[in-house]
Amino acid sequence: MYTALDHEFMSQALAEAAKSLYLSNPNPRVGCVVVKGGKVIGKGHTQKVGGAHAEVQALADVRANGFDPEGSTVYVTLEPCSHTGRTPPCVDALIAAKPALVIVAMSDPNPIVAGKGLELLRAAGITVRCGLLQAEAEALNCGFISRMTRGLPWVRLKIAASLDGKTALPDGTSQWITGPLARADGHHWRAQACAILTGVGTVKEDNPTLNVRDVDTERQPWRIIVDSKLETPVASKVFENLNHSGVILVCGKLDTPAKEQSAKAFEARGIEVIPLPNANGKVDLPKLFTYLAQEREMNEIHVEAGFKLNGSLLREDCVDELLLYYAPFLMGEGIGMANISPLTALEQGQDWQILDQAMFGSDMRLRLAKPASSLKE
Repeated sequence: MYTALDHEFMSQALAEAAKSLYLSNPNPRVGCVVVKGGKVIGKGHTQKVGGAHAEVQALADVRANGFDPEGSTVYVTLEPCSHTGRTPPCVDALIAAKPALVIVAMSDPNPIVAGKGLELLRAAGITVRCGLLQAEAEALNCGFISRMTRGLPWVRLKIAASLDGKTALPDGTSQWITGPLARADGHHWRAQACAILTGVGTVKEDNPTLNVRDVDTERQPWRIIVDSKLETPVASKVFENLNHSGVILVCGKLDTPAKEQSAKAFEARGIEVIPLPNANGKVDLPKLFTYLAQEREMNEIHVEAGFKLNGSLLREDCVDELLLYYAPFLMGEGIGMANISPLTALEQGQDWQILDQAMFGSDMRLRLAKPASSLKE
């Protein structure tokens, strides 16, 4: 069904979509390429939330280049939206442009759309094909797909460790295990997330800023601190530059006057405090991620936490992907990756599949994800 040129032009559309990695949240990353006479006459990608979607950008580029899109072939990485959200429906713009053919990489998992955009294009007399380079398009939007189909964000847990799996010296010292190239790659993953999540222990020990510094981005992710007892020091660096992104403190019960007073003090500084207690008075982690997806429209959560919170997230089946950086040395005694109970049988271990591996200087990065059949619904 698809020619070599179809693959080439959709690959260009995917390259456009990749330009939205740091930009489009909570909208999906979408790219569009318009072709006529075998040549690209316009292209575009989804802008910041509230801005133009990829198809509208591409059609504007066509006209800016002095071409008419009528009779063209449009390659787009996600089904054009058919509903009015923050912007008008993209399918209307395409129908008005009168292309002869629209080739789509994947249908929209948003139940509001879910095939309706394709149906409207066909009803307007436009030939539509769907499924070209679908896996590549899905990989760009794992968080959006997760939020639409599971009601959960895609949770990525980043850990830097020695070859023997230690993340810090016995005294807690952890800066820096990996080199600057690996740390810069970590900021690439930070930048594409809707929020960076950590625990109060990491804030106390490392005093991180939890922002994106090593890559260029117009948008800073939210910062989320899991802090059952509201013990985060008020002078922590994570509270700086609140005008660039918000901070959410997630706590347990506000069951004492001291906790209530602390919550009010944080909120007076523009820091959100959200109580989400579990039965033990700690933070209900599964409920937190449901809240972040369904109430805050967050697609991907990037976790950089410590031994205890890592363990809690893994035990409670909250992690979808592991981002592991290994430095080429043995630490010996030290703090491990996660506080999880020892297995009594090998078959009790969680199943992870390697997505890819890469080198950053002398450090190795492994990306692993759960098999699709075991993802939490």
